[in-house]
Amino acid sequence: MLACMDVDYRPEVTVAACVLFRDWADAAEAAHVVERGPPAAPYEPGQFYRRELPHLLKVLAAVREPLEAVVIDGYVWLGEERPGLGAHLYEALERRVPVIGVAKTAFHASVAVPVLRGQSQRPLFVTAVGVEASIAAEHVRRMHGASRIPTLLNRVDRLCRES
Repeated sequence: MLACMDVDYRPEVTVAACVLFRDWADAAEAAHVVERGPPAAPYEPGQFYRRELPHLLKVLAAVREPLEAVVIDGYVWLGEERPGLGAHLYEALERRVPVIGVAKTAFHASVAVPVLRGQSQRPLFVTAVGVEASIAAEHVRRMHGASRIPTLLNRVDRLCRES
């Protein structure tokens, strides 16, 4: 099983969601999990993962199927040997599940692979751990949807915002 994950922050609650799917080209989810929790810790520059990681781990704890890979909205690496949210998630998962980061904006020090999808001239920026970045980028390129953002990444974003 594959998973797309996202987190939405509100003053009164934090919502984490996970959309499960079987194949990179799937148009529809196989299942999803949504967890509502307390407000997130305040943002600390350079420590974003401390804010989001607990919520990702909470929603992943509710997933019963073994995972082949996890896709997050954000970066795995912020630069050479500088871990981002995805690298911290990979460590928290005991290096058993590859993590692929898909970011919508470029980060100046990142070693991301740009991926163009659909008719968009604006790339997505893919980083990964546990799988080669070029292979991860090809998985993201193959994901369902004619637009820049894959269908299931849009789905998990909507689940977070609407729950």
